[in-house]
Amino acid sequence: MSISFTRAGALAAALLLAATLASCSSTAPAAAPSQSASQAPELSGTLTVFAAASLKQTFTTLASQFEAAHPKVKVSLNFDGSSTLVTQITQGAPADVFASADTNNMKKLSDAKLVAGTPTNFATNILTLVVPAKNPASITSFADAAKPGIKLVVCAAQVPCGAAAKADAATAGLNLTPVSEELSVTSVLGKVTSGEADAGLVYVTDAKSAGAKVKAIPLELTKPTINEYPIATVGSSSQQETARAFIALVTSKEGQKVLVDAGFGAP
Repeated sequence: MSISFTRAGALAAALLLAATLASCSSTAPAAAPSQSASQAPELSGTLTVFAAASLKQTFTTLASQFEAAHPKVKVSLNFDGSSTLVTQITQGAPADVFASADTNNMKKLSDAKLVAGTPTNFATNILTLVVPAKNPASITSFADAAKPGIKLVVCAAQVPCGAAAKADAATAGLNLTPVSEELSVTSVLGKVTSGEADAGLVYVTDAKSAGAKVKAIPLELTKPTINEYPIATVGSSSQQETARAFIALVTSKEGQKVLVDAGFGAP
């Protein structure tokens, strides 16, 4: 009897041990994820974007989209003529992203070694002639803008829209005599919408944004000047990762849709 009891007790003990081990195995905590599998730090802080004046409408929209996707980021926008922005950056103005209305001004920053990486072209634009909605000077063509007595306003030669105006006038064989040369395309548009000028040369995107305030008259050139818009991270930026993320939005399908809807051409 004692032998039979001992064997039964041993069997019961073995079964109890197996059940205990199985229980421990099933309740053991999962291994902690490796460091490489963890999420990247969330973007935060202020991102300062210097952009050509002709990008005001689109970049304001894109900045809002970026802030919605990254709630801890505030996008600060500075719009002006591309040449003015280059001067500001070279003189030490804090900027994280620079978007130019031409490649020449971006090259100035690249040559000064103030750009991180290679700039990316993200849009194109061409000029058009705009007149006030009521068109008091009865202008109907690009050639009319060169007539004596017409108060024409253009961008200064160092500004991308000014260089394009000069090139387009040469292509058309016209001698333009503007009454004013502005440092940004928005200033040109403002003088036309206010009635200070009879006509102005602006980008097609600016004419579209002005809506019924102006009437756009195509230049009708066989080879119009096409301005390419490049964007890049400023080398001195402390927000390199955030800057790259913003540029990725601008060049993404969603960003390109905002630009195309505003009248910009594909890069």
